[in-house]
Amino acid sequence: MQWQGGRPFSGQAFAVGSLTKIRSAQKPEPTLAVSATSNGHQTRRTFAIISHPDAGKTTLTEKLLLNSGAIHLAGQVAERGERRRTRSDWMEIEQKRGISITSSVMTFEHDGLTLNLLDTPGHADFSEDTYRTLTAVDSAIMVIDAAKGIEAQTLKLFEVCRLRDIPIITFVNKIDREARDTLEILDEIMETLALDTAPMMWPVGAGVDFSGLIDLEQGRFVNPDGTPEADAPGVTAIASRFATTQNQTIAAAMEGLELARESLPKFDLEAYREGHLTPVYFGSALKSIGVRELLEAVCRFAPSPRIQPARPEPVDPAGAKCTGFVFKVQANMDPNHRDRVAFVRLAAGTMSRGMKLKNVRSGKEIKVNNPMFFFARERELADSAVAGDVVGIPNHGTLSVGDTLTEGADITVTGIPNFAPELLRRVHLSDTSKTKQLAKALSDLAEEGVIQVFKPSIGAGYYVGAVGPLQLEVLTSRAQAEYGVPIRIEPAQYVTARWVKVGDEKAFEKFAALHRLNIAQDRYGDPVFLAPSQWEIDRCAKDFPELTFMATKDRGIAA
Repeated sequence: MQWQGGRPFSGQAFAVGSLTKIRSAQKPEPTLAVSATSNGHQTRRTFAIISHPDAGKTTLTEKLLLNSGAIHLAGQVAERGERRRTRSDWMEIEQKRGISITSSVMTFEHDGLTLNLLDTPGHADFSEDTYRTLTAVDSAIMVIDAAKGIEAQTLKLFEVCRLRDIPIITFVNKIDREARDTLEILDEIMETLALDTAPMMWPVGAGVDFSGLIDLEQGRFVNPDGTPEADAPGVTAIASRFATTQNQTIAAAMEGLELARESLPKFDLEAYREGHLTPVYFGSALKSIGVRELLEAVCRFAPSPRIQPARPEPVDPAGAKCTGFVFKVQANMDPNHRDRVAFVRLAAGTMSRGMKLKNVRSGKEIKVNNPMFFFARERELADSAVAGDVVGIPNHGTLSVGDTLTEGADITVTGIPNFAPELLRRVHLSDTSKTKQLAKALSDLAEEGVIQVFKPSIGAGYYVGAVGPLQLEVLTSRAQAEYGVPIRIEPAQYVTARWVKVGDEKAFEKFAALHRLNIAQDRYGDPVFLAPSQWEIDRCAKDFPELTFMATKDRGIAA
C-alpha cells in the first residue's frame, strides 16, 4: 500500500504488521463541495481536541473517525473488555484507567481533505504534552460538558490556544443528559473566555427532555438519534413545531433560541480564524449526535497550515524548502521492536522518502528512510508528505523535542516550551546493577516529555520533575514494564527548579560556589537551580542580577 501525493486513499486506516485496509460499510455520503484538485498543503486540516478530563474528548475522537469512515466501530471508554480499546488510548495504563495520558496522532481523509487529528491528554498532570502538541496544530475543537461548563483545565488549555491565536470550534457535549441552560453556557463562554459565540446548532431540550437539534445554518432538524431530516424548511418553520409544547424545558429552549437569534452574532469566517469568535455545536459524542455536523465544520472552516513562528524568520507553508519540527517523541510504541519515533509537523515544502534533512540543533544531516503516517500506534509508510502533515521518523536518539529539520537555510522553530516542574522528587534505584538501564529509561522518558530529569553536579543519582503525581506513576510503571527497571520515587529537599540563563560567567561561578548542592544540569547540559523555596529563588535573583532564573525554557534553544 502506497500513499499518493502525501495523502492516503479515502476512508482507509492501517493496522500494524498486516497493514490491513479497513473500510467502513457505513461511510457517510460527502455533503461538502471541497476541491481536492491539489495535493498540496491547502488540502490539510491539522487540529487538536482539548478539554477537561471526562468531558468526552476521547469518545468524540472515536466518533469523528467513525463518521469519516476511517474505522468500523468506535471504542467506548466507558465499556469493558475489547470495546474499551479506543484507537487513541493505546497504552496499557491508559486502557486500565480509561484516560488519555499521551498525545496520539490520527491521519485520515474526509471529503477530499487530509485530516490530522491530534488527541491530547485532558488530565492536568500531562499538560506539558498537550502544550507541545498545540504548537503543531492550526485549529482546535474545545469540548465542554453541558452540565459542568468551562472547567479549570479547559480554561488553561484555551489560554495556550489564545497565545498562539489558534481558532477554536466549540462542541458542547452530553446534551442528552442533564444540562445547563443553553444561553447560560454561551454566556459563560463569552464572559470567561472573552470570545464571541455563534451557535450553529440549537438543542431542543436536554436530558430526558432532549428532542433533537436545530441546525441553524442549514435550517434543518436533526432527530434525537442524530439523523438529519431530508428537508430543510428553515429555522422558523422548525421552531413552530414546538410553539404549543407543554414541556417547560423545551419551551424555555425555544425562548432562548429566539433571544440568541436576536442578540448573538452570525458566524463570521474571518473572525473565527483570527480567534475572536467560536462557532458552537451541541450534541452527544457517545450517541453520535451532532458529530457529523462538527466534522463538516472542521472541513469547511478550519484553516489550512498557517505560518509557523521561527528564528530568524517565520516559516511560510507555501515555501519550497522542506522544513519541519519535532513536537513529540514516543518510545516503545511497538514493545516488540523497542522503537523510538519522533513526531514531526511539516511547516513548509515536501518531505520525500529517502531525502536528507539537517538537524539545526546538532548540525548533522539525517536521511529520512522510513517516514510514517499514523493512526494512533498503527502506521503506514509515507512516500511523501506536505506542510500540515504529521509524520513519524524512527531514530535512535538523534532527534529530540524542539529540533528543527530543514533542507534550506538554518532556522529554528520557536514556541515549544519546557515548564518549571511543580513537583521535584529523587529517584531511588535499589538494584545498582541496572544503573545504565535507569539512565536509558530516564533519558527516553524525558525526551518524550513524560518527566524532566536533572543530574546534580555533586553526588550520584537523579531528580525528576513533574506537573503532577500521575506523571510519577507513569514513570515508575513504564520504567518497570518497558526497561525492566524497578524504581522508587522519594521526597526531595527541593520544591521546584529554575533554568539559569548565564549573562556573566564570573557571576555564575560565584553563584555556583555558594550553592554547590543546588546546581544541576538538565538533559541538554543547561544549568539548573534546584530551589528549596520560592523565597530562595527571589533572593538569588536579587543577589545575582546578572543571572536570569527562568520558569520556562524554549526547547531547541539553549538557556
